Amino acid sequence: MQWHAQFAWLGDGVAADVLIEADGERITSLTRGVPAPPRAQYLPGLTLPGLANAHSHAFHRALRSRVQTNRGTFWTWREQMYQVADRLDPDSYRALARAVYAEMALAGISCVGEFHYLHHRPGGAPYDAPNAMGEALIAAAADAGIRITLLDTCYLTGGIGQPLKGPQLRFGDGTAGNWARRVDTLYEQTDKAGRLHARVGAAIHSVRAVPREQVRAVASWAKEHRAPLHVHLSEQPAENIACVDAYGVTPARLLAEAGALGPLSTAVHATHLTGDDIGLLGATTTGVCMCPTTERDLADGIGPARGLADAGAPICLGSDQHAVVDLFEEARAVELDERLRTRVRGHWTAGELLAAATSNGHYALGWPEAGRLEPGAYADLVTVALDSVRTAGAGPAHAAEAAVFAATAADVRHVVVSGRQIVHDGRHLLVDDVPGALAAAVESATREEPG
Repeated sequence: MQWHAQFAWLGDGVAADVLIEADGERITSLTRGVPAPPRAQYLPGLTLPGLANAHSHAFHRALRSRVQTNRGTFWTWREQMYQVADRLDPDSYRALARAVYAEMALAGISCVGEFHYLHHRPGGAPYDAPNAMGEALIAAAADAGIRITLLDTCYLTGGIGQPLKGPQLRFGDGTAGNWARRVDTLYEQTDKAGRLHARVGAAIHSVRAVPREQVRAVASWAKEHRAPLHVHLSEQPAENIACVDAYGVTPARLLAEAGALGPLSTAVHATHLTGDDIGLLGATTTGVCMCPTTERDLADGIGPARGLADAGAPICLGSDQHAVVDLFEEARAVELDERLRTRVRGHWTAGELLAAATSNGHYALGWPEAGRLEPGAYADLVTVALDSVRTAGAGPAHAAEAAVFAATAADVRHVVVSGRQIVHDGRHLLVDDVPGALAAAVESATREEPG
């Protein structure tokens, strides 16, 4: 397979006339400044490595626009989210996730990290197949043609010292030991089935949802399996206050003491941190996933992304609750939010932000061999138009800046995942009608039952 990119971002800059060759899933060679061979597919515009959406809750997509009608906070939004969570079953969840992942593919996303805690039946009873909901997500990613890291989430309490209740009962396994036994089965099944598009990782929902004495068990499972470990961290000031009141330490310090920080760990949001917290994350090279479109939609606040990166914490990006699915918007928001906070421009280069959306995100999801255009890497290609009304006139010298600071998901023209074309000329090749699939799945997930 051969592709000839008009321009390509190669990590150290933009190159012209780049021939990319692959054998199966992997890039075998990459040559700059050569004419296109007769049989190579021409890619006009800027070609990037596949984008990695490091933090997704697929079912939250059903909330888009529906949660914009009234005033409120994160906590009032959460009640609306629970209503959707209580309606889904494995079949309807697969249909919704398939459509959401197809939307991601159209936006240039080749790999998703699904932070998955919707495990059991309403009321908390296990399905006959205990991982039916996780299996539905893995199948949905295959349907849409993208890779997935299923971050199976331990969620045991409804708050520090509070039992699960109502829709939360679907999330719980009782103890971290029960969680680990269920995830062991999913891990083994995924491996034995030879699902090359899927890997299984672990997640601690938050220090609100996993008691301190059980955090270490989840962290130990991840270390034993050399798997990614993700955790919601300090998204809300109320979480920090409750943690300090209960344990005498911040959430970041609690995670550090339990062995949950490190190079294979990723803290999601990390919005309300102390200086010591930033130092802990940096010193342990714990990754941080910023989700700016969600953080602003939920009025969470602006996280210290630049300070975290300077301390040594790699930054990646996620669309979280999918207020929009657009990693270009997430990337530029990291810079633009910092400008609003400091009233100074130019905290991040376009190259740094593209790395956050590509190589850093894939590393955080346990796919270090993806997110780069180089021999040996997965053949994941995303081509962004440079002739749309948003990007026209940028020129090759500013193509990376055009992608980060002007382009949107609508400018993605072609997507190749593991050497297989998934999107051609802005059309998904595996899901015929993505808007129709989204509309049907969202309507099913939000329909009020009669009576």
